[in-house]
Amino acid sequence: MGERYSVLRDMSGVRTASPLESARAGGPVPPQAPAAGSEPHVEVAELSKHELRDVSRDPEVRAVAPVMPTALIQPIEDAADGRAEAEAAAAAATWGVKAVGADVTTRTGADTIVAVLDTGIDSAHPAFTGVTLIQEDFSGSGVGDKQGHGTHCAGTIFGRAVEGTRIGVAPGVTRALIGKVLADDGSGDTEALLRGLEWALHQGAQVISMSLGFDFPGMVQRLTDMGRQPRFATSLALEAYRANLRLFDALMRMVAARSAVGPGTVVVAAAGNESERQNGPDFEIAVSLPAAAEGVIAVGALAQSPTGNGLVVAPFSNTFPQISAPGVGVVSARNGGGLRSLSGTSMATPHVAGVAALWWEEVMRSPLPASASTVVARLLAGAVVSPLASGVDVADRGVGLVRAP
Repeated sequence: MGERYSVLRDMSGVRTASPLESARAGGPVPPQAPAAGSEPHVEVAELSKHELRDVSRDPEVRAVAPVMPTALIQPIEDAADGRAEAEAAAAAATWGVKAVGADVTTRTGADTIVAVLDTGIDSAHPAFTGVTLIQEDFSGSGVGDKQGHGTHCAGTIFGRAVEGTRIGVAPGVTRALIGKVLADDGSGDTEALLRGLEWALHQGAQVISMSLGFDFPGMVQRLTDMGRQPRFATSLALEAYRANLRLFDALMRMVAARSAVGPGTVVVAAAGNESERQNGPDFEIAVSLPAAAEGVIAVGALAQSPTGNGLVVAPFSNTFPQISAPGVGVVSARNGGGLRSLSGTSMATPHVAGVAALWWEEVMRSPLPASASTVVARLLAGAVVSPLASGVDVADRGVGLVRAP
């Protein structure tokens, strides 16, 4: 029996170059650029080695990779949860909303379509009153959010005020795509993620937010459970991770090519929470997939300095993000109603997704080309470093704190 593989196809036209051409003798060949108006399509199939070879030679196929497990980037529950909620209520807006300037901008994210690929959403929460939520389940556990992670993230992007507290960066968003790519226990796989991405693209998402990561240890464990020796399991998992990185790079090139015939899509993902900066620089880990893929905006997390000297990098935040946002003590929608405070790059990512929606509105109402590339350029150029504490390394915070138009 073969292994399960994700197969990425471009349905816009047949390429003439083989996807394996760069591996042939005679030196590397630059990858062929996707055709304008690329139409990504994901298939999953069990393939033997022989079948895998045949599929990879199909001129429509852009990349092939083994299906890998994914997981939500586990947030850190705040010990001072109630205090953070009380402080947010007293201030009328969360510190994150204020830090990114969403409380003083004239933009609200109106007419922007945002997709959240996560654990689903509590559609009955008052934070989402007036938002048309298009839900699709790719996890096999049904729509809705029993975990709470997706609800919290969505609340930060476009949530309405709850109990007098503003939690949403872009509360003018009225249409949101909710792709449930992680099951109720927070686990998933690349099949669900890729199908969710394909769905969001075809539904016209202008911003896609992903607070999740590839579960490399889970892949090693799965292979070990299947009887592989640990060193072989680790090697095979590394091979699968590398193949998936190439697949996501190919997918993001197709996403970029779509902007040649339409507005395109800004894709944002969490850098990951695996670092332990409090233990020293030897305990820092770089951005993981899917944030590590070409063209994805990787987001790091910032915290308020206890001394009040500016924003600092959160101890858990992975290094080499592209941009940073508030990610500690973030108050947003709680599953079942009310508010809760969480910390993580999962919480920083929706701040950037929300600001991206604000920039979409800004660009659409300006003479500038209304394209994803314009929005990304403005988003990155608009970041600031002045609110950061002195000594924060560029490798840890990227271009700086994301800011609204």
